Amino acid sequence: MRVISQRSLGGPEVLEVREVPEAERPSPGPGEVLVRVRATGVNPADWKVRSGYVEWFGAPPFVLGHEFSGEVAATGEGAGAFGPGDEVFGWVIPPRGSHADYVVVPETSLAAKPSTIGHVQAAALPIAGLTAWQALVSIARVRAGERVLVHGAAGGVGHLAVQIAKARGAYVIGTARKEKHAFVRSLGADELIDYTVTDFAAVVRDIDVVVDTVSNDYGPRSLATMNPGGILIDVVGVGIDRTAVTAQAEREGKRFVEFYLEPTPADLSGLADLVREGGLRPEIQEVLPLIEAAKAHELSETGRVRGKVVLVP
Repeated sequence: MRVISQRSLGGPEVLEVREVPEAERPSPGPGEVLVRVRATGVNPADWKVRSGYVEWFGAPPFVLGHEFSGEVAATGEGAGAFGPGDEVFGWVIPPRGSHADYVVVPETSLAAKPSTIGHVQAAALPIAGLTAWQALVSIARVRAGERVLVHGAAGGVGHLAVQIAKARGAYVIGTARKEKHAFVRSLGADELIDYTVTDFAAVVRDIDVVVDTVSNDYGPRSLATMNPGGILIDVVGVGIDRTAVTAQAEREGKRFVEFYLEPTPADLSGLADLVREGGLRPEIQEVLPLIEAAKAHELSETGRVRGKVVLVP
């Protein structure tokens, strides 16, 4: 089998295709499942680890990739939820990641792939989809009639957050470049702001929930748009100092949450149900061969991807 590995930290050029002998293909242990990967999503976390911006898995070598869709190839002892040939999607935690032909995961990291979408779209859902789902459903508990502001509304997390918020009956305002407005509006957004020409903080008011995929000064500026008791959820992850925005939120009687994804099978199944009902569809900007993982990382690092980039064997 092939894996995309790296022996050092650095730019996309450190990624390399490595052939793993058949005898060394991973085998599922108790409670685990071996999945034949048909597609694997690319996320900002991948290039942040690859470059050393964040240090989650120690020193290389390691295989990146946090999400995938594929078919069950084998099951370990005690793993009975799925059988060989079943189509599944889910998440995995590197250093033995999903940018490979096969991946071993706990069966609790899987859900049945919705039959209404293919492997490419399913592979784009677990990380960005669960981030948006947990922010809006588990934390904010968005209700019908609430006003939700989504920053980076055309991006991986953002375009799914728009749809999830709309599915829960919210009024959704998104920030995105003008050329992406038609796309985000097609997902259900009620209002759009071109952040390159308009200061959202000057024109938006009465917001109940903010999903912030940008961070930095977007946090303090977003607080100015919010109702008392509103909640600001920063989903960017590590590497940014939120001291100032935390203090400001407390002074203003608003809630600030520094979000960390904690995937659960129940939430993954909730995403799958929404897809089956027609309320959620992942947008794919580009599909690349697995061997072009470096190009996929380059695209991800631009911060301008519309939806997701996905790799296929």
